[in-house]
Amino acid sequence: MYSENDVEAAVAAGVLSPVQAAAFRDFVAAGRPMPAADEEHFRLLTGFNDIFVGIAALILLFAVAWIGQYIPPRIGYDGPSVLGGLFVAATAWGLAEFFTRQRRMALPSIILLLAFLTGIFTSTGIALTLLIGESNIFGAWQVFMIISASAAVTVAAAWAHWRRFKVPITIAAGAAALAAFVMGLVAVAVVGNGGKMSQADEDYIHLVLEITALVIGVGTFLFAMWWDASDRRRQTRRSDVAFWLHLLAAPLIVHPVFWLLGLTEGAASTLDGFIVILLYVAMGVVALAIDRRALLVSALAYVLYAINMLFREYGAVELSVALTALVIGSALLLLSAFWPNARRAVVALLPDGLQARLPLLDRPATRVVPA
Repeated sequence: MYSENDVEAAVAAGVLSPVQAAAFRDFVAAGRPMPAADEEHFRLLTGFNDIFVGIAALILLFAVAWIGQYIPPRIGYDGPSVLGGLFVAATAWGLAEFFTRQRRMALPSIILLLAFLTGIFTSTGIALTLLIGESNIFGAWQVFMIISASAAVTVAAAWAHWRRFKVPITIAAGAAALAAFVMGLVAVAVVGNGGKMSQADEDYIHLVLEITALVIGVGTFLFAMWWDASDRRRQTRRSDVAFWLHLLAAPLIVHPVFWLLGLTEGAASTLDGFIVILLYVAMGVVALAIDRRALLVSALAYVLYAINMLFREYGAVELSVALTALVIGSALLLLSAFWPNARRAVVALLPDGLQARLPLLDRPATRVVPA
């Protein structure tokens, strides 16, 4: 059996032309009972060897991190060391030179990318803490400054990793680091270099950060749509980049909205419950239009809580959880079964200019090729 990696390797080696590879994929797709528009591909596994290599990489990364923790400079007598994160980052980059750049293994590439950026972020934060001096860090202002500066370095590291390896999740990881950088700066500006904060001050800071996260989430969503619009047939790596960006944008949008409704604090009213359901329906329409399910998954916990609360409000206390699961599970399965038809109906209502930027309704079942 030939994998998608084999097809990509054949194109890279010149054995197959891109046109021939596309024709081969279309031939395979012709035997499928469901259209490609009903699928949302992204590469996570190319075979069980991905899992094997991923586990081995995690063990090795854990080992080098542990060894690095015993080498100064470190915070305090037995605190974290700068070299622990640097060892992890260096090891992850070195492994990526083989397993990502040469072998093109999906899951190990994701693990190594996340390990590399985590190592950079933590080692930078520890180094800045040592540079400032532990005794000089006495409030939230200094902590947010360190977080923001560490995130900025991580953004640069993500950009370097993307230029070298082109792992699709890298753009989303860099966007997450950029979000941390911006939120850190906002927190620094709001907190100020003052003394102890009151509860009102903390509530205000929380509100500002939630609104900032919402704005960043909308920006990330638009950025993801830019990647999607550049590959409406979803044939290239750009579609995978958009997938991870949508997965990042969804919680950044969903959580602040439901926090503002008081749902995260368990303080929602019956009216709020109905508002949550209406918002979820609206998210479903957006998800159908852009052919991305991330919004529905990210908001699932909130809508489950809201429906469960409504069932309890109207007397079904003992069966509220079961009825909630029955309603949501049935609705999502029906939506999945009729996704192409539902999406076609939604897209047909949109203006032509907007339709021209959305993924095609009837696209061939081709898969990722370098772009």
